[in-house]
Amino acid sequence: MKDKVSSILHRHNWDKSLLVSVLQDVQAEYNYLPREALVEVGAGLGLSLSHVYSVATFYKAFSLKPRGRHLAHVCVGTACHVRGAGRILEKLSKILGVSSGTTTHDMNFTLETVNCVGACALGPLVVVDGQYSGLMTDDKVKSLMEKYN
Repeated sequence: MKDKVSSILHRHNWDKSLLVSVLQDVQAEYNYLPREALVEVGAGLGLSLSHVYSVATFYKAFSLKPRGRHLAHVCVGTACHVRGAGRILEKLSKILGVSSGTTTHDMNFTLETVNCVGACALGPLVVVDGQYSGLMTDDKVKSLMEKYN
């Protein structure tokens, strides 16, 4: 782990003002932010672990827990909510066998909610691995998930 984190720090010229970018790259490497990596980042940038941790926990995009290979986000913002996002979240939970904020046992999927993705006209909306699928229905959820199995 030390070599990979060191390589990431080197790419960012050991610049502590680029902490968020460093953490993004670490998360891209491990699919979450392992504690050992946070320690290495702090030491490498001359920042306290508490500072690195506070940045890592401030942004919802970062995860301190291992995530699945695929990330499924259900928008639960107002427009999506009134168009049935709750029902879509229920369906996804049932299909994956997990609740929001958790990861399947096989580490294939992490299911999360987001407050808004800025595509209100397409609600309800599911985003899997950055791919937006709008005007979601129960039937569409099932066929969407079949693409990833």
